[in-house]
Amino acid sequence: MRCLTYILCLFCFGAFSQMAPQSKEFKIVLDMLDSIKHVKYVRMELKALERTEQGYLSATSLVKLQVNPRRLYFYNPEKKLEILYNAGQLNNKCVVKPHVFPYITLLLDPLGNLMRKNQHYTVHEIGFEFIGRTIALALAKEKENIAKSLSYVGQVEKNGRKCHMLIYESKAFAYTDYVVQKKETIGMIAVRLNVNDYMLRLKNNMYNDYGYVKTGTILKVPVMYCKKGVFYVDEKSMLPISVSIYDDVGLFESYDFSISELNKPIPDAEFRKDYKDYHF
Repeated sequence: MRCLTYILCLFCFGAFSQMAPQSKEFKIVLDMLDSIKHVKYVRMELKALERTEQGYLSATSLVKLQVNPRRLYFYNPEKKLEILYNAGQLNNKCVVKPHVFPYITLLLDPLGNLMRKNQHYTVHEIGFEFIGRTIALALAKEKENIAKSLSYVGQVEKNGRKCHMLIYESKAFAYTDYVVQKKETIGMIAVRLNVNDYMLRLKNNMYNDYGYVKTGTILKVPVMYCKKGVFYVDEKSMLPISVSIYDDVGLFESYDFSISELNKPIPDAEFRKDYKDYHF
């Protein structure tokens, strides 16, 4: 994963060669990617707003994350939902304590429909690495248009932090036909084409289709990751603490990160289900 992030930084650097080396946008994005590469541990509050088949859904959750090997504890106080994930353990399944009947602790596949329903992303994408890769690839797709697609707004305050505000807007955003090949899922197609998984589902009314899509099915797929992106990079940590993504309809998703602790090792006990503050 760290190697992939590094490769993407180089890829993004090549795309940025179309911009003036001294440009503010150039320096901020590369510094952000470098800062993301050095994140090892983080405790934070995550506020999410996502457009789903039911309309906009919002949630505020507490997250503890160790990047490598990936270990994550996720708690939504409102729903009293707890999730624990340790890469390589329990067949890579999540320990989940839901807030609904029968209120028992479950072992669930993070890529399965029970955990993916009405969720834009999985536990694998929570954190800054995914955001960094997405921004790097989205900008790299623009190639010679990158100087016109990315703009620096200025220094602003966001979530109580002094931030650099940048706006990415793609003039090439559109949908095109894609013919599904043998043994392809929506997730596989999204990864291969570097497009938003849930945006692809939303456009094709395939919210809960997590298996193989019928060969020959024609899907409408976006040619770019999004039509517009607004992100705020904290001046101190140089991490993206607020990201909003738009499609052709309007706001598609937004995420705000309030970091309480960065790169301080999290005790192993806090990634075990018998930890004293958990309710598994």
